[in-house]
This record gives sequence, structure tokens and C-alpha cells, in this order.
Amino acid sequence: MKIFKLAAIDIGSNAIRLLIHNIIEAKDKKTEFRKSSLVRVPIRLGEDSFTVGEISDRNVERMIDAMKAFKLLMNVNGVESYMACATSAIREANNGYEVIEKIREEAGVNIEVIDGKKEAAIIASTDLKELINNDQAYLYIDVGGGSTEFTVFSEGKLIASKSFKIGTVRLLNDMVGAKVWSQLEEWIKLYTKDLSKVSIIGSGGNINKLHKMSGRKIGEPLSYIWLNAQYHFLESMSYEDRVSELGLNQDRADVIIPATRVFLSSAKWSGAKKIHVPKIGLSDGMIKTLYQKNKDSI
Repeated sequence: MKIFKLAAIDIGSNAIRLLIHNIIEAKDKKTEFRKSSLVRVPIRLGEDSFTVGEISDRNVERMIDAMKAFKLLMNVNGVESYMACATSAIREANNGYEVIEKIREEAGVNIEVIDGKKEAAIIASTDLKELINNDQAYLYIDVGGGSTEFTVFSEGKLIASKSFKIGTVRLLNDMVGAKVWSQLEEWIKLYTKDLSKVSIIGSGGNINKLHKMSGRKIGEPLSYIWLNAQYHFLESMSYEDRVSELGLNQDRADVIIPATRVFLSSAKWSGAKKIHVPKIGLSDGMIKTLYQKNKDSI
């Protein structure tokens, strides 16, 4: 048996995450991927990038501190290789690439800036296909702070995939116009109109939190009816009450509402009645991508 560790750093628009996995290889057995550690730092880069156009000096310093801490955590955990990716907030910031270079120089962490297409491809490299039944159709939705990735599967095959600039931080700042919503509606209806039994597979911190709040068991899907009722319940509460009474983190209590809206709208346009929440996302896809790329050398 061989056990080694890989890490993924996901630099999103609402938060930055470090995920460490134990990879277990044994003769005549399937390779196991076990989550060892997950650290989430609430640095909302999208608030800078989408409204001002660049990452603030304060958040640059916070990012450098976070990357130094992540580097130390990877060292003490014995991580053999890591992959770090930045998405729309860094990609769209005027000083995004300067920030990436500064982090490389001061924290020693190399970061790749990826577009929506590559983000969707990395997510698709997770165990997603193992969750898909060949006799059903699925709309996979990964809601982020800056963008949301949509992928349609039918008969076990990927039919279409597209990234839309409909993210929770953009929605909070009223930066998503009616035209973008109309484009999303048109796209979803186009690729799901001839499909029957469409179900949604959701990923991202917000849908994971909603599933936990529902009290459902792991593997048990959310219903459209429950999600719609929860949306109106959350919307009726003040931000302060969502933090104090529901125990939501400060950087979760606001974005959870626009995220729920994305899932409800997508369910309405696709005719989906169930939302499966397997708790996978970009970080998990990065681990799988890194493993496939480096498994021989490791």
C-alpha cells in the first residue's frame, strides 16, 4: 500500500480554500481519495474585482498571508504536490496578474488563472460520472461568487457545458442584468427540452450548507418545493438574524440567497424536481487532475 498527500488551493470570488487529500493506492484495489483537511478563508475578492476593477491593497496582503499559511500547512502535512487555481475575480481584476506574481515572490505559491471553460472541465474530472444513471438526464450546476458553471448530461454522456457570469457576489452588487438571465434561460431550455426526468446536481458552499440545514441524510436529494420554501424563509429574515439565529457565517449569510435563486431558476427552466448535493466541486476536481498528471512520478 502507498499513501501520499495532494493539495488544491481554490482562489474564488467569495473565499479561498485549501483542500488536502490522502491518496491511497493498494494492489488490485481502486485508488481511494480521502479528504484530510479543509481550510476556508473568507476573503471576498469579487467585491473588489467586480465593483472597483482591481484587488485592494488590503486584500492583496490578506491573500499573501493566507498563501504563506497554506504553504506551511502543506509542509507540515507532508503534501507532495499541489495545484492552485484562481477564477473570475482574479481573472477580471486589472491588477490580477500582478497580484499572482507578488504572491509567487513573497509566499512561494504558483497560481494558475483559469477561465470558465477550464473550470468546468476540472470539475467534470471529479466522481461526477459515478453519480449519473444512464437512464436519466442531469443539469450540473456549480455556483461561485463570480460565475456559475452549467453542464448537461444525458445517457451518461456530456451534452453541453457553459460558464455564465451569474455569481453570488455579482448578484449581491446588482451586476447581473436581465439579458444575462435571459441567455441562461434560453441555454438551459435549449439543452433540456428534449430530455425527460431531468435532475439537478448542485455543488458549491451554498448548496452544501442548504443541504445541511435541511437535515437530510447524505445522498438524499433536496426537493424543489423545500428549496423554494427555504428561499422565501431566508429572504424574510434580516442579515443579522441569519447570522445570529441560523448560525450562518458572516460571508455565507448574504450570498446564500442569490445562490438559492440560481438553483430555483435553473430547476424551473429545466423542469427538475430534485437537487442532488454530492459535495464535490472545483477543489475536488483539482485533486483528481493533479493525481492523473503526476501519479507516475509520485
